[in-house]
Amino acid sequence: MLRQKRWIVVSISLALAARAIAQAPAQWENPVRKQLAAGKPVLGLTITTPSPDVAAQAANLGFDFIWIEMEHSAITLETARAMILATRGTPTIPFIRVPVNELWTAKRALDIGALGVIFPFTSTPELARRAVEACKYPPSGRRGFGPGLAGLRWPVPGAYQDFADRNVMVVIIIEQKEAVDRIEEIAAVPGIDVIFIGTSDLSFSLGLRGKQDDPAHREAVARVVRAAQNHKIPVGRPAGSAAQIPELVRQGFLFFQAPSELSFMAAGARPLLEALGKTPAAQRERPLY
Repeated sequence: MLRQKRWIVVSISLALAARAIAQAPAQWENPVRKQLAAGKPVLGLTITTPSPDVAAQAANLGFDFIWIEMEHSAITLETARAMILATRGTPTIPFIRVPVNELWTAKRALDIGALGVIFPFTSTPELARRAVEACKYPPSGRRGFGPGLAGLRWPVPGAYQDFADRNVMVVIIIEQKEAVDRIEEIAAVPGIDVIFIGTSDLSFSLGLRGKQDDPAHREAVARVVRAAQNHKIPVGRPAGSAAQIPELVRQGFLFFQAPSELSFMAAGARPLLEALGKTPAAQRERPLY
């Protein structure tokens, strides 16, 4: 009888354990990284205006990520924090382009809840290593521990630092001739999640003043793509127009920066203005000063 009772207890325990395992959620994975690993393209809206409402709209429209622009805009850390919180409850992941490739800029972006940092002008292997180290906790990196605000955006069970080291993405921007010249060394740095080509600044660095249809620019872009593919790193660039996307995907691009919210506003307004016989402001003559 005692043996039978023990067997019943063991059976119940095993059943409860199996039920707990079945109900336990799978370990969460950054959906942007997950899609890239599956060879699927991702698209992020560039946000340049300090507006949580724009961030919320972008997240609800279905963009994979938002590109919070802190290099070329007036967005402050306080507003960036509110924009990040506006993505809660959606699958859209907040990324921040920091003003410079420095440990402290990345630390502040991550500690307010960004799950990806975009580093401009990463022109040397040393800068690439700095970017990776800024996004990883020791011993893998140099990120300081103070994730109180980040933990409110990502209330994960267990240690936040383990969650962050698995899911924070490091995006480096190649936008100088020097970076192209050393691209194989840069791409060999462990821990880079995306190599992004800043096509406009690269054109200026090549002396082309913004032209992107020059053979020298096309060859520089192709060289970066080859290096990224050699090291099995997803490669990104500005998306351009919808019509360009299929060809860019064919060329190997998967991580796309959509135009800014202001560009979408202008594009949406133009047909309505023209339908009423009004000339869009961009086409009007105006004084230079």
